Amino acid sequence: MALHPTIDPGLAAALAEAPLPVIDLRGVRPEDVPGLRVQAEAARAAMAPLERDDRVVVEDRVVPGPDGDPDILLRIYRPADRREALPGIYWIHGGGMIFGSVKMEDLRLVEYALQVGCVVISVEYRLAPEHPHPAPVEDCYAGLAWTAKNAAELGIDPERLVVAGVSAGGGLAAGTALMARDRGGPQLAFQLLICPMLDDRNTTPSSHEFTEAIVWDRAANLLGWAALLGDDAGTDGVSPYAAPARATDLSGLPPAYIDVGELEVFRDECVDYAQRLVRAGVSTEFHLYPGAFHGFDMVLPDTEISRRAAAERVVALRRALLR
Repeated sequence: MALHPTIDPGLAAALAEAPLPVIDLRGVRPEDVPGLRVQAEAARAAMAPLERDDRVVVEDRVVPGPDGDPDILLRIYRPADRREALPGIYWIHGGGMIFGSVKMEDLRLVEYALQVGCVVISVEYRLAPEHPHPAPVEDCYAGLAWTAKNAAELGIDPERLVVAGVSAGGGLAAGTALMARDRGGPQLAFQLLICPMLDDRNTTPSSHEFTEAIVWDRAANLLGWAALLGDDAGTDGVSPYAAPARATDLSGLPPAYIDVGELEVFRDECVDYAQRLVRAGVSTEFHLYPGAFHGFDMVLPDTEISRRAAAERVVALRRALLR
């Protein structure tokens, strides 16, 4: 695949030196997804080693899921040398609603625990198509509610609790924030939405533009939404908790940080969501990274633009939480 003419030079150089493994999702049906997860895990493992850091204590905890549904796994990261109540980041991993797990985020979340000085809670939510909407977002909300209820035991200051996520996890974080508002809690101090997957309708210019992409093209996005929503994808009855771009009222949400790459299907829906948050009175910071593709900072973390994006998120978290 030829690179986009406006791709960031540092990303282009890194790709020339070490091309990324590609999983082609064109023509894939939702029922084919479980078999593809093995390939996705192999591709993820090839990107960066997962290492633990003795400065951070990592614990897995199984907690109650939504009423009548299975328990859920939470992975907890806490700076080893901190005993006081710390801010909390409730993290939701990516994977297009169909891939991913808590273990793929170890490196990022260890860094957040250290750089922000916080406890991070990462949720293992159920994946589509085996578990369509509302299972993923209800798992995320149940884990958030448990985290807030048990904040004292976890060493978290409940007044400094953030919901955050990347890609599908960013969309689920936005949906979880909407749920928290509409269900009367937990109270959130901030939402950090990294290249969030927000709109099942796939009608924006950028959703049509990237029929080929280094990571997550139009076909992949259509597959992810079809797996989550089935025949309802793109129709009028989709819940805003599944596709937050559908929400007609964004008032009363916590302050937000949103970033997205210029060269990805999610670009325009993220731009629109940020603008609508501001118009609804929600303080919002937005970054559009020029020449960047979906997940650029995860797959090529040592490039200059990836380091800049990672640093900006830490700055935003510190500003929101360290008071």
